[in-house]
Amino acid sequence: MSHDSRLGMTVTHRRYVSHSHAHYGGDLVDGAFVLALFGDVATELCIRTDGDEGLLASYTNVQFVAPVRAGDVIEVQATVIAVGRRSRTLRLTAQVTCRSAPSRSPTAADVLTEPLLVTSADGTVVVP
Repeated sequence: MSHDSRLGMTVTHRRYVSHSHAHYGGDLVDGAFVLALFGDVATELCIRTDGDEGLLASYTNVQFVAPVRAGDVIEVQATVIAVGRRSRTLRLTAQVTCRSAPSRSPTAADVLTEPLLVTSADGTVVVP
């Protein structure tokens, strides 16, 4: 059996998290924000693998492991880990690469030495 070239394909997006996305005290951003970013990166991955936007049909094993805050820079990544006839299983991760530092000043931020994993999940996309 031949190796499917789509296995291991990865797409990465980065985004600044504006203060308009803060939903809770302490400038916390809700988990739905990250799930929407997962949908965006999965869409690009489907376009690259199959020439179609596809449909993100389900998530499994969603883990919110650290907070996302307004002023952060977040990196989301989707990697194909399984290929079916019309479905693809994706490993999805979100990491903070820059974190706001409001204790220093309202606009201060730090580039993190090591990215901070904030959310992970597996997703299933379906393509025509």
